[in-house]
Amino acid sequence: MTVNVGDKLPQAALTIATPDGPQPTNSDDFFAGKRVALFAVPGAFTPTCSARHLPSFVDKAGDLKAKGIDEIACISVNDPFVMSAWGERDGSGDITMLSDGNGAFTEAVGLDFDGSKFGMGKRSQRYSMVVNDGKIEQLNVEATGDYKASSAEHMLEQL
Repeated sequence: MTVNVGDKLPQAALTIATPDGPQPTNSDDFFAGKRVALFAVPGAFTPTCSARHLPSFVDKAGDLKAKGIDEIACISVNDPFVMSAWGERDGSGDITMLSDGNGAFTEAVGLDFDGSKFGMGKRSQRYSMVVNDGKIEQLNVEATGDYKASSAEHMLEQL
């Protein structure tokens, strides 16, 4: 079942990709006490994710923070080393790269899909959400193949 606005995020293991290596955390700890703009992508280094989705949040990070966002995080069902490399190549210090390596968080929020026919296995749908102290304040899930509702620009319009 997919989460909804007003729901508390389920607890799941996550890993923060840092220059010093993977740092384990969990969703309860990561989202506690702050307002986070979270966006999810089907895969690091994939075409739309690299050309449009991550860059939209890199470009609009200052605007999001000016509207009360404390942290911006990108999550994907990829290992922390891939997320770290992607963040180093295309990200910025304004974006926390989160690895949901086993897809536990993605499955717990009900936003997973099977990309096996593309050789990708279990992945995350494309979405964005604003999470305030662990509670979902906004949720924007893309239709299959689309990229608009989960962009930083759309999130800014909502804030």
